[in-house]
Amino acid sequence: MEDINQIIKDIKQSFRQMMDGSVAQSMRDKGLNYHLNWGATLPRLKAKAEELGHNYDLAIALWKENVRECKILATMLMPPDKMLPEVCDIWMEQVPSQEIAEQAAFNLWQYLPYAPEKAYQWIAMDREYYQLCGFHVLSRLFMNGQEPNERGINEFIDQALSALQGPYISVRKAAMQSMLHFAELGLVYERMAKSAMKSINLDIF
Repeated sequence: MEDINQIIKDIKQSFRQMMDGSVAQSMRDKGLNYHLNWGATLPRLKAKAEELGHNYDLAIALWKENVRECKILATMLMPPDKMLPEVCDIWMEQVPSQEIAEQAAFNLWQYLPYAPEKAYQWIAMDREYYQLCGFHVLSRLFMNGQEPNERGINEFIDQALSALQGPYISVRKAAMQSMLHFAELGLVYERMAKSAMKSINLDIF
């Protein structure tokens, strides 16, 4: 197999061609400071990921790079069925920004075999990116028709209400979104969501 370091070198070369200065500048303006940021758009990174295919070792190596595009590509290349919970915990601990948190949730976390378990753990943690990922993953699971058990329902509603009144705007949005998808699971869920929201004087239905 071709040397991983050489592959990464080639990948970084390809980012140069994707470079979009205005995207990179707008991220810097928002305070997103990566060691390197080429401003490559997500569709171009997705096309690159499709070209490379799932590759565990390459994903691990890319994640270690403090480069926006490498981290996003890592979330696209990691085979979900091969990622151990311990590795997932390490990556989660190292998430550097809201963008990477969201990309990880959409490209990878939602597909993990143990996704629900992690999502419930994360929404209970008082850390912005953990909660953000947890609510995004639950949104996706609800959208796919996965119904939580009774304990999951109580846990989800408690944490969502707490997040909706919490300090992080990104988490409030994600919690609201997941509450809407929870309500879409059926009439009983809709009633539970409505009554929960009323309890904090929010009426969104």
